[in-house]
Amino acid sequence: MTAPDKPTHTDSGGHIPSPANPLQRHEPLPWHHPKPPEEDPDAPERVRRILANASYREAIEDSDFLRDDQTRGPRLQLDYLKPELTLRDHGIEHTVVAFGSTRLVEPSAAQAHVDTLRAQVAEHPDHAPARRQLATAERILAKSRYYDVAREFSAIASQAGRHAHGGRLVVMTGGGPGIMEAANRGAHDTGAESVGLNIRLPHEQYPNPYITPALCFRFHYFAMRKLHFLLRARALVAFPGGFGTLDELFGTLTLVQTRSIAPVPIVLVGESYWRRAIDFAYLADEGVIDPEDMELFWYAESAQEIWDGILAWYEAAGKPLIEQADTHAE
Repeated sequence: MTAPDKPTHTDSGGHIPSPANPLQRHEPLPWHHPKPPEEDPDAPERVRRILANASYREAIEDSDFLRDDQTRGPRLQLDYLKPELTLRDHGIEHTVVAFGSTRLVEPSAAQAHVDTLRAQVAEHPDHAPARRQLATAERILAKSRYYDVAREFSAIASQAGRHAHGGRLVVMTGGGPGIMEAANRGAHDTGAESVGLNIRLPHEQYPNPYITPALCFRFHYFAMRKLHFLLRARALVAFPGGFGTLDELFGTLTLVQTRSIAPVPIVLVGESYWRRAIDFAYLADEGVIDPEDMELFWYAESAQEIWDGILAWYEAAGKPLIEQADTHAE
């Protein structure tokens, strides 16, 4: 940018000066240059040390400061605000949250793994660890059908979610592989947006490739991630899973049980798996939960059954989820 001509001083009372250049001055201010060495030979080195010191960094650029224990409060706020403002900017008001094991890969991948292990066991039939790995892989293969169920359910929900009451409804997952990948993939199949909430972990990880790029977030705090899972949730769909799935499931059940949040549909996909993984009836018989707590969730198997159950729950609550009459996939 070329600086404007230097104005000529005039005593005329009617003179209106030209607007000042927003970036440049004709005469530099005293602090535009460091103290010259001819005034103090040690000045340049002193200034260099000042500029290099961490105290001179702006707070937003000082990673050591931002990661200090005493700045945890602002970090928590930022962990919350970035996804919150982004979701608002994208007009996302409602979500269906899908959880499930990262190990439940698509059937073709599960079959390929089983085939590899079977070949290894055939070569070394007495190798007990290989036989155990094969048995586990075969169980994963049997459950891999839920990958397809999650993908189909997400496609149904994503299409119908364009007509949700009060704004779009999109699928949200934890952003990882397995069932979460399947759910994001189902939305991707229909050209719909979907959200992924990743978390910083000690080891390297990658988000699944089907999340909408502008809607994939990485959290530092599990607490903020959990908060965002439920802030816009209109349903929780839990496929067979391990610790992470159980964590989110029980967290949601507890919040609904205590009415800390308004009740939402909670669907457990794969009744035979869930009845063996968690004996809810035993908990009720033992008196540690109430019989009415058994009504906070239900079981389903197919994609359409999951979606129809969610719609029926909202109809029974007197607040239909979808505006249009045809609630099936378009």
